[in-house]
Amino acid sequence: MLRKEQNDLLTQTGPETPMGKLFRSSWIPALLPEELPDNDCPPVRVKLLSERLVAFRDTDGRLGLVDEFCAHRGISLWFGRNEDCGLRCPYHGWKFDVTGQCVDMPSEPESSGFAKKVKLQSYPLVERGGVLWTYMGPPEKQPPLPEWEFATVPAAQTYSSKRVQECNWLQAMEGGIDSSHVSFLHRGDINSDPLFKGARGNQYNLNDSRPVFEVVESAGGLYIGARRNAENGNYYWRITQYVLPSFTMIAPRGGHPVHGHFWIPIDDENCWTWSFDYHPTRALTDDEVAAMRAGKGIHVKLIPGTYRPIANKDNDYLMDRAAQKAGKTYSGIEGFGMQDASLQESMGPIVARTKETLVSTDSGIIMARQRLLRAAKALVEEGTTPPGVEIAHQRVRSAAIVLPPDQPYKDGAREALIAHPGVAPASV
Repeated sequence: MLRKEQNDLLTQTGPETPMGKLFRSSWIPALLPEELPDNDCPPVRVKLLSERLVAFRDTDGRLGLVDEFCAHRGISLWFGRNEDCGLRCPYHGWKFDVTGQCVDMPSEPESSGFAKKVKLQSYPLVERGGVLWTYMGPPEKQPPLPEWEFATVPAAQTYSSKRVQECNWLQAMEGGIDSSHVSFLHRGDINSDPLFKGARGNQYNLNDSRPVFEVVESAGGLYIGARRNAENGNYYWRITQYVLPSFTMIAPRGGHPVHGHFWIPIDDENCWTWSFDYHPTRALTDDEVAAMRAGKGIHVKLIPGTYRPIANKDNDYLMDRAAQKAGKTYSGIEGFGMQDASLQESMGPIVARTKETLVSTDSGIIMARQRLLRAAKALVEEGTTPPGVEIAHQRVRSAAIVLPPDQPYKDGAREALIAHPGVAPASV
């Protein structure tokens, strides 16, 4: 368990908090390109790390992410007119460009030059790999653009989605590095979901519900190895990549794409769950993309026009008790993503970790918390760049592999845990 002050430190990500500074050290996913599809399209509200912002694409196609509220009287610039390379407040006509600079103040004498003295908080917004990324830290410490493999392969090989999750980022992320629940929560779907079915590793998950965990520190975070029994005395290893602060990559299954998540705080009680699927050596098939859009695999079905799941806490996640009792789904809730989200949200907005009872299968979660606490302390007290910021920390893969019992997975899967362009992933 954690002490209350430790739990508070890890779950609070607003400006000037230790974890807020940790998240602000890296590029984080902010929007999908579909949200700003055209030049001069309507602006979009964006809330990240407890900051209320507005994003827009100007007349020349430049992307802006600025303080939501006009510097004049605090009107939300979501109501603004996106025109002539700027966002104009409809109240008194003040206009701001993508850097937050006020470029026109028609209610004041032009000769005053006062507009030049007014600038909103702004953050860079760049498109890469089907995602719009932002960096919210000190400009002088801005790192290179992200190099996660899913964001650097050709567009036909990658797919990303996002959804709102109504709980703190940490309990969502901890679910992403917990391999032991697969043998229970997802057992009704693992052999039927089109993005998972047919993999030999599925049977190892279903036949051995007592995985042995071995967790090893990596340069960017952790290798979380879950060992299950395979044939002939060998071991089936599923190795999850965790890179600070909130990147998780799940071991692939059979010939299916590799997949994973970012868990990005909206505020302290809600987060964006970003989900990606990609294949390093081939284009995604039409059937795979159709399944992802239909909410299969780690993706979910959304209320049209929003990023909120159709199954949500207001309708009890469309719980089907008959399906649960019949064994069609272990939890009675459809889909991997919502099976996870429903239980993580059920803990409350911020789970009370002072009350939990941890066991050996929670070793990955325990070590992730320790790494986060150490990294936040080193950043705040010494200015040390956190793990995960360096490009080398991002060129990683998860892996599924069968090894003899005398071979440590950190040795047997060493090369498989590195993203080698054009090389197929290690999968079972």
